[in-house]
Amino acid sequence: QVQLVESGGGLVQAEDSLRLSCVASVRTFSSYNMAWFRQAPGKEREFVAAISVGTGATRYADSVKGRFTISKDNVKNTVYLQMNGLKPEDTAVYYCAAGVYWGIPSVHTTNYGTWGQGTQVTVSS
Repeated sequence: QVQLVESGGGLVQAEDSLRLSCVASVRTFSSYNMAWFRQAPGKEREFVAAISVGTGATRYADSVKGRFTISKDNVKNTVYLQMNGLKPEDTAVYYCAAGVYWGIPSVHTTNYGTWGQGTQVTVSS
């Protein structure tokens, strides 16, 4: 059973940076593909970024490409989301997710069986 705990959210101004962390309590962390999703009020949960086990391949939503970076530390059982150049439209609850699947990083929530509780990111203009 994997448990995920996110941290690092907060209130920032536009163009500021934040780094989100997600610690997994599982011995086989290196076997999991990891992703970040976000959900703004009144909107559906949307894909942000993902990183694949093994190859370390990454994938990003077009809206964050060039500004956000996902990385994974298998020693610390942690996945990070470095967010630079934040915009008000990035305001949302950010969720960490873990999944076991083959192939390129997935953008689909259905491929991730374990989710964290979420961390709020608020960007003021």
